[in-house]
Amino acid sequence: MSFDLTGRVAWVTGASKGLGRAIAVALADAGATVAVTSRTQADLHGDMVLPGSVADPAFADSAVAQIVAKYGRLDVTVTAAGISPTFHRTEHADDATWTQVLAVNLSGTYYCARAAGRQMLKQGNGSIITVSSVHARSGFDRIAAYAASKGGVEALSRVLAVEWADRGVRVNVLAPGYFHTELSEGLVQSKWSERIVARIPQRRVATPPELGGAAVYLASDASAYTTGSTLTVDGGWTA
Repeated sequence: MSFDLTGRVAWVTGASKGLGRAIAVALADAGATVAVTSRTQADLHGDMVLPGSVADPAFADSAVAQIVAKYGRLDVTVTAAGISPTFHRTEHADDATWTQVLAVNLSGTYYCARAAGRQMLKQGNGSIITVSSVHARSGFDRIAAYAASKGGVEALSRVLAVEWADRGVRVNVLAPGYFHTELSEGLVQSKWSERIVARIPQRRVATPPELGGAAVYLASDASAYTTGSTLTVDGGWTA
């Protein structure tokens, strides 16, 4: 029963596809009412649909306000929205790519976590799950902006966990390895595929639903004494 999310209100960003969609489905299957956001409305499906960009702090504040106006509370937030640029070595990367990746992946996480945290602090409880990557702690060439953004997400999450722990709000990180999603499929199907799979002890790339259980754990009372932690789901990549 500690994994049951019945009666909880959850907000998942980046929920139109990939890992965000899989997490939203898993939370709904566990009983939660799920509000979903993404830049593209056409592919959004949930109890409440709020299209917009997480890189806009006003959108994050508005999304939380609309969720609370409709449901009266916000119990779980998952910041799954993220982008990955074309892969280039750093000396060939352009400044616009760096700025865009950090704006969505890091600043977007900050804005959404802050907006959700303000509401959860009023309630005296809540669970925020940020989404990082194995590349926050494991180097791989041609992804400097992406890796830096995800390393920032983990550092930010630890600070928020410490600041809010004594007021009932938990903040944890999900760090996925390689999954078959729109974001990673270009790389997984490229000349790098053999190198990537060879580094994964399970010797395979995961499917999005395989991340759902970890998200439900961090969202639920089963993880009531867990905050400031990173849960890695990577087939052994970082072992």
